[in-house]
Amino acid sequence: METLEKLKILSADSQYDLACACGTTPEEHRRKGEDGRWLYPVTMPGGGRSILLKTLLSNTCANDCKYCPLRCDTNIRRCTLSPDETARAFMDYLVRRNIFGLFLSSGVIGTPDRTMERLNAVASILRRVHRFRGYIHLKIIPGASDAAIREAISLASAVSLNIETPGEKYFQKLSVRKHFMQDIIRPLKLMAQLTGRGEPYARVKTTTQFVVGAADETDAEIVRYMFGLYGRLHMRRIYFSAYQAGLGAPGIPGETAGAPAPAERCLREHRLYQADFLVRKYGFKAEDFTFDARNNLSLEKDPKKLWTENHPGFYPVNVNRADRETLLRVPGFGPITVAQILNRRRERRVTTLQELNLGKKRLEQACAYVRFD
Repeated sequence: METLEKLKILSADSQYDLACACGTTPEEHRRKGEDGRWLYPVTMPGGGRSILLKTLLSNTCANDCKYCPLRCDTNIRRCTLSPDETARAFMDYLVRRNIFGLFLSSGVIGTPDRTMERLNAVASILRRVHRFRGYIHLKIIPGASDAAIREAISLASAVSLNIETPGEKYFQKLSVRKHFMQDIIRPLKLMAQLTGRGEPYARVKTTTQFVVGAADETDAEIVRYMFGLYGRLHMRRIYFSAYQAGLGAPGIPGETAGAPAPAERCLREHRLYQADFLVRKYGFKAEDFTFDARNNLSLEKDPKKLWTENHPGFYPVNVNRADRETLLRVPGFGPITVAQILNRRRERRVTTLQELNLGKKRLEQACAYVRFD
């Protein structure tokens, strides 16, 4: 195949790895370019947005991940780019389309280290031959050696490895060829070690992703793992990808007759993103989350609203005296609004919610939960 034809196939297949795909406004969502390649909006370090080219190096895969349509036993059109092809195509795209950087992943070509060698070679060519100093996100292949991971981190702006499930018992439902502790947890710990505060590669961002709904895991278990990933492994972001029914192997929990409908799967993913935001931006603790009888987050109400309903004695909050963490518990108040309140309080008292330009919906949410005296 010609390079362009392979890129069309591989870029389309990269859609199944949804890290970096979430967004709250239309301009934040991925879109397909004229030539069929997925383009991802990225927030620039100095503000504003640019575009990230995302593709696989190969859709050939030796692994048996039962949720993945690219697994070894499926009959799809397979192809592989060489490192030189990938680097040339990216540089051509960089010159013509003014993109910001590259998100490069791959199926497993034979062995994890053979695949990592090729991924790292692309980054090395871009860095050392083309002198590209922009953004490169490399996927760490499960089971990769310490040496391969170190090299990837030395070349990349960000690296990621999908944790997939909250624990080994669920992981075993999705793969017999991969091992949770050796192939997933060991590399994640090394990534944390090499990019920790004060380490040579502290600038490199690390992320991971859960596949939600493929293995019958619960939200409570995902949230518990979330705190470990942020607290002990210092992940910069955690992503959640709702399992897409019909793409996996028959017999896995996500394909059973009683499995949720697509809309419910997506709403569950959304609730997990809300929980993640509350942990990262609002200071929520594990005990602040409420789960239903099946140990999942409510699909009817968001986690912050449930916390509000379960703690009526916490309100009303004094807008002029409460600290940041307390103000963040007010419905309709987010980090930007709270920062605005704290800044305004340095000069004078806040006397009405109308001063904060909340918008009608958020104003209605907040009014019953605050006081100003």
